[in-house]
Amino acid sequence: MDKNHEADRELVKEFLALMDVLRRLRAPDGCPWDREQTPETIKKYILEEAHELTEAVEQGKASEVCEELGDLYFLLLFLADLYQEKGDFVLKDALEKIKEKMIRRHPHIFAHVTVRGSEDVVANWQAIKAKEAEKKGERKSALGNLPRSLPSLQRAFRIGERASRVGFDWQDADGVLDKVREEMDELEHAIRSGSSKEIEDEVGDLLFAAASLARKLGINPEDALKKGLDKFSRRFYRLEEQVARSGRQVSDLSMDELDRIWENIKV
Repeated sequence: MDKNHEADRELVKEFLALMDVLRRLRAPDGCPWDREQTPETIKKYILEEAHELTEAVEQGKASEVCEELGDLYFLLLFLADLYQEKGDFVLKDALEKIKEKMIRRHPHIFAHVTVRGSEDVVANWQAIKAKEAEKKGERKSALGNLPRSLPSLQRAFRIGERASRVGFDWQDADGVLDKVREEMDELEHAIRSGSSKEIEDEVGDLLFAAASLARKLGINPEDALKKGLDKFSRRFYRLEEQVARSGRQVSDLSMDELDRIWENIKV
């Protein structure tokens, strides 16, 4: 028997066994917590598991990726089962839709479209996606329909990326750097005005400009901020340890004392 076919048989076997576990949990005499869940309550766990999976990938630990992938997959099956119970759709419907979408959006593989590289693939993908949105009566825009629930820096990165595809972008990083400086000046003016709304607006503009600068430099701002936060946290932990060795707490020290310790830690 073909190895791939045998692997597929084992995969189907495990999938059906997992569905049996899910249905047992959701049965009338099953787990009270699992039976109480709704699409609204389960969505936060899906987000958490997606972030945990992303973190496992970033850490490069295959065993943890395997575990987190399973956790997320189970929650996706759980969500599909909730909608099946309501009679809205079944998992088979979702699988058919994504299969058809992948075939439709890869005409260079499944039809007779020629591409010269990944840039052509992305351009075709966006054009096909726009037509799909138009058929659904959705707003036709180069920005697409990015979910507002995305982390804001990541959303800023993706919005800027999509706008750049139609030529709405700075020519180079120096142009964005000038924009960052401009937003800094406007923020200073807002601070002097004392208007909290104006300050909030200008902080948002500054962060968006900073995200655009990162994009123009070939850096994902979400990833860069994660690393920056990790670095700050490591150094702060060391500061706390150093202060604790002196028998004091961080709140006991002046800012000047803390600055001196911080600078030594950074070396």
